[in-house]
Order: sequence, then C-alpha cells, then structure tokens
Amino acid sequence: MTFVHAFHRNVCSGNREDFVVQLKELEEAIGYEFRQQGLLRQALTHSSYANEKHMKKLSDNERLEFLGDAVLEVASSEFLYENYPKLPEGDLTKLRASIVCEPTLALCTKELNLGDYLLLGKGEEHTGGRNRKSILSDAMEAVIGAIYLDGGFEPAKKFIRRFILTDIEHKKLFYDSKTILQEVVQGGYEETLHYVLLSEEGPDHDKSFKVEARIGERVVGRGSGHTKKAAEQEAAYEALLLLGPVPPLK
Repeated sequence: MTFVHAFHRNVCSGNREDFVVQLKELEEAIGYEFRQQGLLRQALTHSSYANEKHMKKLSDNERLEFLGDAVLEVASSEFLYENYPKLPEGDLTKLRASIVCEPTLALCTKELNLGDYLLLGKGEEHTGGRNRKSILSDAMEAVIGAIYLDGGFEPAKKFIRRFILTDIEHKKLFYDSKTILQEVVQGGYEETLHYVLLSEEGPDHDKSFKVEARIGERVVGRGSGHTKKAAEQEAAYEALLLLGPVPPLK
C-alpha cells in the first residue's frame, strides 16, 4: 500500500492515531511543529474533500491560501530587497512574480511531497488533482498561512526562505522562459521556434493542454498546463534546460 493510500485510509476510517503520526511526519519535513495541528489539516483540505464529506462551511484551505499569499508576498519582497540591492523596482516586481507564480510554487512542493498529504474528493483524486499545479500551489500558500496563524511571521518567513526563496535564477528562467527561448533561437538558430498543440482535454472549466516546443522540426521541449500559454511556458523552460539560456555561436 502506498503512503497516499495509507494516509487516506486513516483519514476516512477515523484512525486518528495513525493520521496524527503522518501529520507529524509532514511537520518534520516542514521543520515546524504546530501548536494547533488542526490548522495543518485545514491547509491540506481541498474544497472537493470538504464538500464530499459535508464538512462545515469554510473548513477547506481557501481562506488559509488567501492569507498565505499575502505573507508570501511580504516575505519574498523583503528577501529580494535585501539580497538584490542594485535592482530597480520594476525588476524586483518581475523577479518576485517569477518566484510566487503557480508553476514555481507547485515545483517547491516536491521537496515536501506535499501532494501525498492532500485531502481530495474522489473526483479530484481520480482526475489527477494530486499533481495539479493549481492545487499544489494553493496548498503551499495555505501551509504558509497556517504557520503564520500558529506561530507568527518569523516561522512563516523561515519556511518560505527554506522551501521557496531558493534557486532564484532557475525560477526567473521559468517565468521568462518563452521570451528567453525566443531570444536564444533568434540569436543562434536559422530555423524558427514554434509550438505544436498535442492535445486539449477536459471540460471548459478544467482544460488540460499538452504542447511541444520545436525549432524547425526538432522537438526541444514538452509542457502541460490548464491554459495553452502555461503549457507553452513549461515547454519553453524544458527547452532552455536542454539548450541553455545563452544563444550558441553560429
């Protein structure tokens, strides 16, 4: 039995002792011990689970996500102000956006295996919600909000600096990947860059796009996302990891 299945079996069966143990494991990974562990559970509770279980109103993680988003903006702004003293306001804003955007926050959850701990409704579970970037990024912000409510700004800032404000250059590369890739191709290749839509699936409110980035007929990157633009951005990022962000010599 996988960890995810065991975690949900304990939740659904009311096996509170094992469930608490697994939350403790997540606390160890986070590096913060909650005084009010209910806040951590709420941060992991997606609206689909709360609705399916007929939980009381506002039991899901959406309000914590709202709070965590604000805490993240303050903490990341302070970090960039301190560590990039020569950057003007406009560049600081762009750099902050690259750090706190949905795809990069979702990427940051992997170190914690946060997706394994999410409480999802059956429908969301079966359609891949555990790996959906929007759900993962929202949960990350909800965890920040939970830490802030439980312990204040300092432990929340410590968490943000440890798990989010790292590898800044790669996150900047991700955010600007389509623009940077276009410059790389124009500066170093004779063939043109274009994106090919491979598939478009799902209902209008929950679309999933898959695309390839190609230079001429050569596939240099693949990406997926809830919008075509997001999928292209991911494909461009993968291409930059392959090609490098600097144009080759002709």
